[in-house]
Amino acid sequence: MTTEQITISADVAAPAATAWQAYTAPEHIVQWNFASPDWQCPWARNDMTVGGTYAARMEAKDGSFGFEFTAVYDAIDPGRSFTYTMEDGRKVTTTFTPDGDVTRVTTTFDAESENPVEMQREGWQAILNNFRAHAESL
Repeated sequence: MTTEQITISADVAAPAATAWQAYTAPEHIVQWNFASPDWQCPWARNDMTVGGTYAARMEAKDGSFGFEFTAVYDAIDPGRSFTYTMEDGRKVTTTFTPDGDVTRVTTTFDAESENPVEMQREGWQAILNNFRAHAESL
């Protein structure tokens, strides 16, 4: 069985180094890692080494639902890209492509089978849009 892949992207008005830092540093991740204003990311940890773990808590602000997102890094090209595998075995690759003062951040991930592909794309894109707003505010 071949897993469908979904690709999302955002052009961030920030240098690649700023975008990378905002995307990978836990103190920044908690500022943007949620899909809507009624959600939050109370904590994040990121051991950005091959074999290291990325983990973040995402939860509704009213406490009605939450979960921990955990993945292990497979490959890292500092400042340019990384790939990790989520707990369910799906892969995610994120790249940072500079173009002057703009950085294109692109994420390609294996779709899961429980939710429609478009719903997954919209949710991940909403999180990436929050990231863009945060990175551009720095």
